[in-house]
Amino acid sequence: MPRYALLILPAFNRVYADSSVRLTRSELAVFGARGLRAEISGSEERVFGGVPYVTFETAAPLAEQDVALLSNLSSVYALFGVEGVEGEDEQQPLLRPLPVRPLDRLSSDLITIQKYAGKTNEHFTKLLLNVTALASGKGLGERLSVFDPLCGRGTTLNQALMYGYDAYGLDVDAKDFEAYTGFIKTWLRNKRLKHTAETVPVRRERALVGRRLNVTFGPSKEAVKHGDVQHLAMVNGDTLRSREFFKPRSFDLVVTDAPYGVQHGSKGGSGLSRSPLELLRRAVPIWAELLRPGGAMGIAWNTYGGKREELAAILTGAGLEVMDYPDFEHWVDQAIVRDIIVATKPA
Repeated sequence: MPRYALLILPAFNRVYADSSVRLTRSELAVFGARGLRAEISGSEERVFGGVPYVTFETAAPLAEQDVALLSNLSSVYALFGVEGVEGEDEQQPLLRPLPVRPLDRLSSDLITIQKYAGKTNEHFTKLLLNVTALASGKGLGERLSVFDPLCGRGTTLNQALMYGYDAYGLDVDAKDFEAYTGFIKTWLRNKRLKHTAETVPVRRERALVGRRLNVTFGPSKEAVKHGDVQHLAMVNGDTLRSREFFKPRSFDLVVTDAPYGVQHGSKGGSGLSRSPLELLRRAVPIWAELLRPGGAMGIAWNTYGGKREELAAILTGAGLEVMDYPDFEHWVDQAIVRDIIVATKPA
């Protein structure tokens, strides 16, 4: 059977790096079940030349389409075909590099340049987006519309833009809104991408309820000329008022890293929630209304703030169907053990 090896991308975050091999194997299982044409088996961690790899087998050689899809695994640096006979040479086989073709449409510094306290690891953000997209009826390759209702300074939005998707976010923190607005406008100018960007007030019945950043851009002037543009919007407002800013059935994916503590609670007229799980009880039904039929919702959360069964009940109560996904739980620090849950909206 053909064998392959995934070289794990070095992570600057040591804690996340310690979990990256196991998380890659779980992510690979989702790719195999939801996206790849080839059937994969025998996933395991191997060390070649002192470097860790995730190896797996397929019943038939990987087609070009499967190689392209695997190119988007969140922690993968390179993909190799493994050549070598069983026995003495097994520990040091010949690794034949396969040409990877990730979806990335923009410069990687869109993801890496922002540095601030509390930023979610960008590899994990990509993993969360990947497994949520694969749960949807469209998969990774199609043009998607992504909504992060607790977007902070836009890590999820930026990863969606990297894939060529349209990205929409909402966050109650005015400082985060201003920081992301300044960052993305500067980044677009520095990259000399043809774009429009404006910040406008949002009013309802003459009352100011938020601010909205609207951005349209293309990878080149020629692309813009032919209508090949991406859309980005971020609203500074309360996530419990999402329906006031976005229309029902607007998004293919809802992807968010849920609050870890009181500092992330919903503010504004709804008050400050001391329980992240309580915020999700109130917010998930609203977010579900914004999903298109066949769409998917992916939430990362701190397991110290609520059990999987509790979060699954919230999603089910909102009319969503929880996916049977592999283990993505991993330690972040003494107060945070993070996991992922994904659910779909019936078509």
